[in-house]
Amino acid sequence: MLAVLDGAVRVAYDLVTGLTSALHPLTGGLSAALAIVVFTAAVRLALLPLSRRQAAAGRARLRLAPQVEELRRRHRDDPLRAHQEVTALYRAEGTSMFAGIGPALLQLPVFTVVYRLFLSPSVGGHANLLLAQTLFGVPLGRRWLLSAGAFGPHGLVFLAVFVLLAMVAWWTSRRMFAGQTPQPGAIGAVMRLLPFGTVLVAAYVPLAAGLYLLTSTAWSAAERAILWRGTTVG
Repeated sequence: MLAVLDGAVRVAYDLVTGLTSALHPLTGGLSAALAIVVFTAAVRLALLPLSRRQAAAGRARLRLAPQVEELRRRHRDDPLRAHQEVTALYRAEGTSMFAGIGPALLQLPVFTVVYRLFLSPSVGGHANLLLAQTLFGVPLGRRWLLSAGAFGPHGLVFLAVFVLLAMVAWWTSRRMFAGQTPQPGAIGAVMRLLPFGTVLVAAYVPLAAGLYLLTSTAWSAAERAILWRGTTVG
């Protein structure tokens, strides 16, 4: 498993360094950071067919929500029967409760590769030159929580990433429950706060991985606005 991951890290390293070299004549010192953004966008573009399926499955779940609620109410004393009836309803509509989770699952190994890429001092037996690249003077391999200057001038770069992530998380939280009856109590609150977990993750991972998170979550928000167009916001 580690050998496969190391191979993926080498491929990602070659892609990002190649993009950095191509962008450098136009963007100078920002080339490595922009290369990560372009790399992330390319990954998400490749996942677009799965994202379309995910959106279609989500719209189907919203459409079936009243029927699902009625089935669960009718069989509230028999949870197994309720589950069977709900599963049969989804199957009849050509979907399921778990349809469309592919993009989220596939992004996890990609994020792991980016995380490893900017933590490894060497890649394929050679020095990891990407660690020397910076964004406005902050090394892309630096982590905010472990940085001696977390609250200094360099901390402003991380702060900007955190603010942008929080803005995307707010939009995502607002849209993710579109057309659905809000979950009561603590469960609903946790679900609505869940997108903001990206800010906490970005505070720990290298700046480069934070840029990947920001680009990917912003892409997801844009996808939802387009693919879920016409869905009523709850």
